[in-house]
Amino acid sequence: MNSFPWLTTLLVIPVVAAVVVLAVPRRFATLAKQITLVVTLVEFGLALLATIAYEPSRAGFQFAQKYSWIRQFGVSYSVGADGISLVLILLATLLVPVVVLASWDEVTGPAPAAAARAARAADPGGAAAGPAAGVVSRRSVPAFFALLLVLEAGMVGVFAATDVFLFYVFFEAMLIPMYFLIGSYGAVKEQAQRSYAAVKFLLYSLFGGLLMLAAVIGLYVVSADQLGTGTFDFATLRQLDITPGVQKLLFLGFFIAFAIKAPLFPFHTWLPDAGAQSPTGGAILLVGVLDKVGTFGLIRYCIPLFPKASSYFAPMVLALAVIGIFYGALLAIGQRDMKRLVAYTSLAHFGFIAMGTFALTSQGGTGAVLYMVNHGLSTGLLFLVVGFLVARRGSRDVSAYGGMARVTPVLAGVFLIAGLSSLALPGLNSFVSEFLVLVGTFTRYRALAIVATCGIVLAAVYILYLYQRTMTGPLVGEQARGVLDLSLREKIVVAPVVVLIIALGVYPKPLINIIRPTVTATFEDAGHTDPAPTIPVNASQAGGHS
Repeated sequence: MNSFPWLTTLLVIPVVAAVVVLAVPRRFATLAKQITLVVTLVEFGLALLATIAYEPSRAGFQFAQKYSWIRQFGVSYSVGADGISLVLILLATLLVPVVVLASWDEVTGPAPAAAARAARAADPGGAAAGPAAGVVSRRSVPAFFALLLVLEAGMVGVFAATDVFLFYVFFEAMLIPMYFLIGSYGAVKEQAQRSYAAVKFLLYSLFGGLLMLAAVIGLYVVSADQLGTGTFDFATLRQLDITPGVQKLLFLGFFIAFAIKAPLFPFHTWLPDAGAQSPTGGAILLVGVLDKVGTFGLIRYCIPLFPKASSYFAPMVLALAVIGIFYGALLAIGQRDMKRLVAYTSLAHFGFIAMGTFALTSQGGTGAVLYMVNHGLSTGLLFLVVGFLVARRGSRDVSAYGGMARVTPVLAGVFLIAGLSSLALPGLNSFVSEFLVLVGTFTRYRALAIVATCGIVLAAVYILYLYQRTMTGPLVGEQARGVLDLSLREKIVVAPVVVLIIALGVYPKPLINIIRPTVTATFEDAGHTDPAPTIPVNASQAGGHS
């Protein structure tokens, strides 16, 4: 099974399907949705089979393929998967069909005016008086789902690439579908804000990409100087003996690009706008998967390629991570826009991921990668719930809600599970990853770990306060009495995410077994070994006398 081209297949299928879906006439919107759903389910099935075929005990990349692309510059189509990239590919392919089903009725045909008039007639003066909740754009429905497929291919490619230049190509290519998803498929009545958010997202990402391109070229020059011919091959670049000064410069080029993509404090200002203005499906993929490209890049490229620079800058990154944990939590507490609130919670979570990564311990690194997966699930579910609420009431403002559990008990229950997962309640998925991050950090940076632990309290504040204001108490507005609970389609959408949140909270071992060997090998190859356990002298003597 290892000889099967899993990664190339996962790359080609959504690209071909995107071309097919884009060719579907607008009047056959349902057909475009059906094709996309089938393709994304097949894609997830193949990713699952690849995960089963993966052998965690084997060192290095598996399912590897390498073909010369631009021979003059040493660029190759080179892909492979290890324990870190494989779980993130699995996360991406899981969330895309969830997004497709969640967006089934959110994106409609090219004539929203009639639907808006119908909504106003059904609820005069109410929340639906604006554009119909389910109508988000005049753009083509097939184009929306084609963009999702292209984005899926980009996500698989960026995690699978083992050629640094190929990684950069996918890193930048993902901007295109995400830009159009934000700029063209958000709420109609917020066109100006939507365009602003899309341009801001694009400019920030392009700036980071340019810095990384400069660092990639720098790596090529260094490799040409040491090897006689330049290369972008990741395995070869890891063997270079780069001087500490050059390492620091190249590290910063990669780090800033990844910190913007993640984003980490203080490079985060594009995230709340992009998260708030994206359609629900776009927000799920933006925060659930695309942002993981930044945190993935930190552990995949920054640490192995620049080990001395990683040690040098680790205290700075850890300080930024702890600031981000508190800053994101405090901003989330003060938010009235539910989508912006969820986006700010992610800033706090990314602080934990960066902290686990730059603690440079196997426990912290394993927790950081597991945290990437768990954050994608918990935040993805939060965005789903918020999207369902906005579709029903037409507002993202927290003050427009209250007492929703009375009329939508199933939705309220799903909201509670998503919130408790986000605050890392024991028994749910995020607890294990957060615990590993804190323990791994404590073994090397005790004070920072203790301070970061206090940030968990703030997570409980913003999640429980949001739930209390929206789901408990008296109903807000008479029209709220007619709000429907989750439909069968919506229950199917949330069910797999809820099941995984509970299952990974109870039994995370399968994922940890895949992740830990790769993380340990990555840190050891870079010269970062776990601190030796310390045993008090008195305790040792007492044990000897017994």
